[in-house]
Amino acid sequence: MTQLLKQAFTKASKLSKIEQNVIARWMLDEIASEKRWEQLFSESEDTLSKLASEALKEHRQGKTRILDP
Repeated sequence: MTQLLKQAFTKASKLSKIEQNVIARWMLDEIASEKRWEQLFSESEDTLSKLASEALKEHRQGKTRILDP
């Protein structure tokens, strides 16, 4: 465990039980969300690669233009 995480847990341990549970739920939800994103990206790697290749091909063919926000 990193020093920063230890420091966060030390400070959180001084909060009320309700506040501790709120922080714990938030952390668990964030970890689960990150795992879902990692899975979705790993499952879509082939599709993203294909789309990138198509975009580069269109760019080489002069079918794209510079985005001017």
